[in-house]
Amino acid sequence: MDPEKFIITINERDSVNALLYSAPKKLSSGSTLILGHGAGANQLSGFMRLFANGLAERGVDVITFNFLYMEQGRHVPDPKPKLEACYLAVIAAAGKHKKLKGNRLAIGGKSMGGRIASQVAALPDAQEIGALVFLGYPLHPPGRPDKLRDAHLPEIKAPMLFVQGARDTFGTPDELRAVFKKHHLNPTLHVVEGGDHSLKVPKSLGLPQDQVYASVMDTIAGWLQKK
Repeated sequence: MDPEKFIITINERDSVNALLYSAPKKLSSGSTLILGHGAGANQLSGFMRLFANGLAERGVDVITFNFLYMEQGRHVPDPKPKLEACYLAVIAAAGKHKKLKGNRLAIGGKSMGGRIASQVAALPDAQEIGALVFLGYPLHPPGRPDKLRDAHLPEIKAPMLFVQGARDTFGTPDELRAVFKKHHLNPTLHVVEGGDHSLKVPKSLGLPQDQVYASVMDTIAGWLQKK
């Protein structure tokens, strides 16, 4: 089934396109997951569509959307306040969507989309968020482990799932573990052995990429069902 298209109003001037990938009713887990895209590709990228469809097939209602800069055809992400405002507008729209009423709400995304979700979840009034899912959390820019993006993480009250490739140049699993220890956090960390920032594994491992992605989606769906 094709996803349902709808418009999300951010303010009086701006709006963005969003897509709802509905889970089959007989498989529904009663969870909604909002997934924000990464900095370089919009909600129609192969990765975003693959995970949105795959998670919907596993019982999770998934919303994807374009951040405003991407909607307007710009390549450089907006400043932090604009990115957060866009994500907050999507959360508000999800809460009002007639097909999603009564669902538990989880938020997250790929790379930058997950980071913005985490910043939103760290805000004082973020109590409506039930869980967070990060697909390649960008802990720091590549080659700059001194530029950590972790100061806000202790403010997040909801359970967190980090899906991280073992070769992620934006933050290795060991770097994440060090941050968890520093901040006394106890999230769930799912490591994709051999995976890079997009969870892609080298052919030398002999694992089909679709099998790797399917395993990640199984993990996410199963984790959300327990929250």
